[in-house]
Amino acid sequence: MPRVAYRSEQGTSANEEEGVPSPASAHERPDHAATPELSRDRPGTGRPPRPRILTSLEVPQFRWLFASNTTFFLAMGGQQVLRSWLVFQITGSELALGWVSALVALPMLLIAPIGGAIADRFDRRTVVAGGQLIVVLGEITVLALLLTGRLRYWHLLVMAALMGTSFPFIMPARQAIIANVVGRARMTNAMALNMAAVNTTRVVGPAVAGFAIGAVGVGPAYTVNVVLYVIALTCLLGLHSAPAARGPNRGTMAQSMNEGLRYILHDRLVLVLLFFGLVPMFLVMPFQNLLVVFTEQVWRVGPEGLGILSAAAGAGGMVGAVLVAWRTESKGRLRSMLMAAFAFGLFLFLFALSPWYLLALPLVFLANVFANYYSALNNIAIQMLVPDEVRGRVSSFLMMSFSLPLLGTLPVAAVAELLGAPAAVAGASVIAVLVAVGFYVASPSLRGMDERMRRAMVE
Repeated sequence: MPRVAYRSEQGTSANEEEGVPSPASAHERPDHAATPELSRDRPGTGRPPRPRILTSLEVPQFRWLFASNTTFFLAMGGQQVLRSWLVFQITGSELALGWVSALVALPMLLIAPIGGAIADRFDRRTVVAGGQLIVVLGEITVLALLLTGRLRYWHLLVMAALMGTSFPFIMPARQAIIANVVGRARMTNAMALNMAAVNTTRVVGPAVAGFAIGAVGVGPAYTVNVVLYVIALTCLLGLHSAPAARGPNRGTMAQSMNEGLRYILHDRLVLVLLFFGLVPMFLVMPFQNLLVVFTEQVWRVGPEGLGILSAAAGAGGMVGAVLVAWRTESKGRLRSMLMAAFAFGLFLFLFALSPWYLLALPLVFLANVFANYYSALNNIAIQMLVPDEVRGRVSSFLMMSFSLPLLGTLPVAAVAELLGAPAAVAGASVIAVLVAVGFYVASPSLRGMDERMRRAMVE
């Protein structure tokens, strides 16, 4: 059976106790990540030092990865508005939106462990490219049906399931490949920059898609979105091979998946952080898939209003991720996460009950500032704590941060159909805050997170 050097709550691995370096420290890091002076230019170059927030972009390979990620998530941001608009125009049902989201989420949940194991066994660039190729082919098919007037609701359900099947292979490898490209020393900055870019696309993508639907129609808007997916796939060609870290004995695929699960169950803090990050998101983030209901039935502002509202939410997420990238103080992470959880619950509650569209815009912006600040700190903490040999498999469980909010759309949409979207979203925000506080009170491991993170940063 393959062996992974599990880290205890005291931060010492089983191998280190026997005098053997742990995988996290023994694993060969990229040469460009070895020097601690990350943001200084060499003497004599005549170039001013880069801002600290851009230090990861000094790595050429990360620039290719950054471009691919940004374009891919820009297309996803536009697709969220385009797909929601098409579903609601075809069906006029909140529950129909929930079923589309559920068919994205269910395959993600079921296949995620396999995708994580593959990310830890095969070349990560190849895995990402293969998954994105499937997405491109599926989107071209939907576009052809739309332009020929043959698109039906069941086509969108099938495409949602195809996307949900592809994402478990794309996302863990995409997360894990960052360590291949920049190394552990730059990982916090690289992940925060990546999250900032993702949330920037959530501003631009939905806003442009919403305006394009109103200006030129949904067909041309969908065409541009497919082109963006193609560009994202093309950018991966500039990325070098990104092989997974090799342990002493990789065993079978089933053993590999079991090893990842055993690591998570063994490391109590990582396990708690997974649930601490996922459960509140399951409750509150489904509101994003119900924005079309607010704009069509509550405020009646049309596709342009939907684009602006989605952009405001994305702008908040971008600001939250940028705040994490700029964060230099490693102390007080847990306190910051708890304050962010309370703040996003409060602002989302106020957003849901707002009778005015113009008031809802700053409220959804502030809610997403704190939601993404919370989520980014949680994800970075997990990535900093796990060794590279199981990073892909642990990242596959982080896939739940994408899939559970989508799956949560189904029950929240069902409540919205009975009681209205405002009541459903307001109630979910209150429950999310109570759950976050409950995790803190019930978990000694979580309360000791800051000290464990301090040790991980110096190892």
